[in-house]
Order: sequence, then C-alpha cells, then structure tokens
Amino acid sequence: MSLDPHAFYKARLQKFENELEEIRKKLDYSSAIRLLVVIATVLGIYLGWGTLAYWIPTLMIGIGAFIFLVIRHNQIKYEQDLKHELLARNQKELRVLDRDFYDLPEGNEFQDAEHWYGADIDLFGRGSFYQYLNRTALESGSIQLAGILQSNDIIGINRKQVAVQELAAMPEWRQEYGATATLVKTQVPAHKIIKWLSAYEPFVPATMKVWTMVFSFISLALLALCSLSLISWVWMLIIFVCGMLISGKFVKKINRLSNHVSKIQSTFTQYSRLLSLIENQEFESELLALKRKEIIDEGYSSSGVLKRFSRLLDRLDQRNNILMGFILNGFFLRDLIICSNIEVWIDQNRRKVPKWFYAIAFFDAQNSLGNYAFNHVEHTYPTILDNGKTLECTGMSHPLLDPNKAVSNDISIANDEFFIVTGANMAGKSTFLRSVALHLVMANIGLPVCAKTSTYTPIKLITSMRTTDSLADEESYFFSELKRLKFIIGQMDKDSYFIVLDEILKGTNSKDKALGSQKFINKLVGMGGTGIVATHDLSLCEVVEELEKVSNYFFDAQIVDGELYFDYQFKKGICQNMNASFLLKKMGIVD
Repeated sequence: MSLDPHAFYKARLQKFENELEEIRKKLDYSSAIRLLVVIATVLGIYLGWGTLAYWIPTLMIGIGAFIFLVIRHNQIKYEQDLKHELLARNQKELRVLDRDFYDLPEGNEFQDAEHWYGADIDLFGRGSFYQYLNRTALESGSIQLAGILQSNDIIGINRKQVAVQELAAMPEWRQEYGATATLVKTQVPAHKIIKWLSAYEPFVPATMKVWTMVFSFISLALLALCSLSLISWVWMLIIFVCGMLISGKFVKKINRLSNHVSKIQSTFTQYSRLLSLIENQEFESELLALKRKEIIDEGYSSSGVLKRFSRLLDRLDQRNNILMGFILNGFFLRDLIICSNIEVWIDQNRRKVPKWFYAIAFFDAQNSLGNYAFNHVEHTYPTILDNGKTLECTGMSHPLLDPNKAVSNDISIANDEFFIVTGANMAGKSTFLRSVALHLVMANIGLPVCAKTSTYTPIKLITSMRTTDSLADEESYFFSELKRLKFIIGQMDKDSYFIVLDEILKGTNSKDKALGSQKFINKLVGMGGTGIVATHDLSLCEVVEELEKVSNYFFDAQIVDGELYFDYQFKKGICQNMNASFLLKKMGIVD
C-alpha cells in the first residue's frame, strides 16, 4: 500500500524535532564533561607537581581523554547537522506539495536554445519542471539529472521505471542519502578533483618510506637511551636538526600538497559516507543493482578506501599544529611519511575514483526521480509497447498545474499520424502541447506521468514552439525559425521523432505563411512524421482533404452573457470562434 506523502513528511518532522532535542542535551553534557576533564587534569598536575612519575601520566591521560571527548563531541555535532538537514528536507517537501517550490534551484545553467525540446517546454528556469523535480544535493548530481532530462533516450524504459519505483518505496534511505550529500562542503568541484588525481606527479622518493622508518627507529632508540642517561641529550638535538633539514628539503612541495588537499578533505569524508550508504543497501532493480555492483565488485569496500584517504588528508592538514609540524617532523619525519602514504593511495586508486564519484552522482540524480514518484501516488507508469499507438492516454494534464484546477484531456495518436490543432487565444492550445511533450519526456526517463492511463510506443521528441531572434548572431526571427525547421527535417532523416509545433512561420505574411505551412506539413507527413501542430490559421486545416493521416482538433471559446468562457477540452474538428476582437474591446483597447 502506498504511503501518503503528507502524513509521511509530517511524521518525520515530529521524529526529527524530538531527536534534535535529545541531541542538544547530549551536546550540553559533552561540553560539561570536557570542562571537567580539563579542570581535573590541571588540578592533578598542580597537586603532583614536583613528582615526575605522577604529573606526566596525569597530563598524558588528561590529553588523551580530552581528545577522545572532542572526537565524540564532533560526532554528536555531525549527527545534529544531519538531523537539521533531514528536518529541512521534510519541511521542503510539504511546501512543494502545496506548489511552493520557487525558491529551489532553477537550473538556468542548463538552458540550451538549440536542444531538441528543452527551451520550448519549460524544462529549466523559474517555474520549470526541473525546479519542481530537482532534489539533488551535489553539483555533479544536478548535472546528471539535467542530462537525464535532456537525453531524449528511449532505451531501457522498463528498467528505468523499475528503478524509479524501487527508490520511490525507500523514502527514508533517499532522505538520509540526500541529507548526507548536502553536508558535503566542496571548495573544489568533483571533476576538478578527478583531474588533479589523474595528473598528480609524486615528489617523495620511493626509497623514502624505508628511510623514514629507519630514522624514526633511530629517534626512538636515542630517546630511550637519553631517558636512561646512557647518552647525552646532545644526540637528541643532533637527530632533531637532521630531521628538520630532511623535512625542509621537501617543505615547498609538502606545503603545496597540503594547501590543495585541505580544500578536498571534507569532500572525501562525506563521499565515503555516501558510498557506505550505497554499499549497505541492497537493490533489486537491475539498473540500481548494477550501479551498486560497480563499487563493491572488487573485493574491497570503496567507502573504506575513501575514508582511509580522508584520514590521511586530515592528518596532513594537522601539520600547522606546533606539536605535529615541528616536533614530530624533527624526530619522525611525519609529513614525509604522510605524503608518501597519500601518493601510494593516489597511485593505487586514481583510476577508480571517477567510477566512485559517478556512482555517487548517479544515485543523487536518481533520488530526485524516486522522490517525484513518491510525491505523486496518483500518477501512472505508462505501459510500454513495441508497436501500436504512438500515444494513447486518458485524463492527461500538466504536472505543474494545480491538480484541483487542471482540466484533463484524452489523446490517441497513431504512428505517422499528425494533428492540426486550432483554437482561440488562451483556449489551452499551448498548455496542451506542452502537456503532451512533457508527458513523453517523463515517460522516456521512467517517471510516472500525469494521467489516469497511458500507453505508448517509445519515441524521441522534437519541438519548435518558442523561436526567438538573435541580435548577437544578426539573425531575424524568421531566419531563426527557418533554421529550427531545417534542424527538425535533418533530425528526422536520422531517427523517428514525435514533433510538436506551435504556430510555425509566424515571421511572414498570412498568405505566404499559409502556403509555406501547408508545404511543411506535407513534407513532415511524407517523411512519416508523427505529431501535433497548433495554429490560428484555419486554412491549414484544409490539408486533411489531401492527406489521410492528418486530422483536425480544436479548443473552443464561447461568449456567454458578455463574458468569455473556456472549457479547455480537446475536441475533434475545427475551431469556429476566435476572441481577439472581443478581448480588445473588453479591455478598452479599441471601441
């Protein structure tokens, strides 16, 4: 039985509010205990001062306990941050269910005026489908989601549907994954990290690992001998100076590496958590299971490998501490040991990192699809046919319209069939065209669609609805439209497309437009095209007398008691009522 999204999100809100209250108490206790440890340590040193065998162990125990408590406090703080993000996610979902989503990312960076359909159907931008759908937390996930929407890919739709259905049924896991991804603090984009790893050139000599071990052993031996008063402390000074000289020889390269890794350490820490979430979750759908298998099929935990690298980066980042950067380098060549381990890790794993990062972005993008399906239990997954009707659905409407106000329509269009749609201004033609186009895009990426029933034979989409002029390219509106129509013909020579056109050849006179439009429709039908064209030009409807595969449909407008009335219903036939003159007079523009 499907979960009610409203009830689910409200229950989660209450759950996280309660958990955050408990975490706040834990943080208060943790802070108090740390203070007590500091006080107890200082007091112990004070009381034992003068007795070396007493205050040194007290100091060591105190430092150790304090470090443990700091680590534990940071873990609790991370848990608090995660709960805050989970709380925010459920608040956001409740807002979106109420159609309040205009504060979400608009995806303007993905706009492409020359795309097959993106610029025509409000795929990106304010109030777009991307803005409504997107729940990605990573830049790489956003790029993948945009790529899915723009792909025009009709391969493996059944597999896509099953993957979306599985993720839709896992709201807790999706939210934890998204919240964890949101906490990734990226100063360097993932693709730049991959590029840096692939181009990295080591500077620590291969033999240095052995020499650092030998040097550390000598330092420990001299420290023991000096403690037993068997040799002079001068030897400790000599070994310290030697260590600083060796470290100083590589200090510029170490600093350069340290400055870079300090910006990516958080990314690797969080990415290891994301990989762990994928590794620990079994998936049944083929698409998700295969992607999970890519990160665990080599007999090791990819999350563990990333976590180890994160710890190495964190250790190197601690070199600015006086104890770490001065004393431990002088006696144990600490920085060189860590840099050597980092370079070994890079050499062993640089080819695997792109695959791990891609899997992380893949699930970030797919979670948006699963979230959409979960939020729209009233939607239906289209039945996929190998052949038959290109599109046949009942109760179809646009998913961004308020379902309480949207007027649904039925459509049944066969392969190689073309519809000419006429209608008055504001009667619903353009909304209907965008509903059909978005219906196909959603179906092709595996999403449930906004309809009661839907059956279709997978087909790619191409549109021409919002052609604009270009001052930069010195192109007129008419020339831009001609280029678009030529693009459509060129694409049809390569593949089958569902074509959606809105008022073609607007940039020329009425007679020329009518003749040109008729010839273009003849061309499309002759090439076996399937689709819909909306027009105000009733003369275009005459092509049905010549072409058997062309049919006329319309949206009506009526004037009742001096008021304009629309029913927004898709009907067979030709529109007889236009409203431009009535609207001009009604608004006082003309007498």
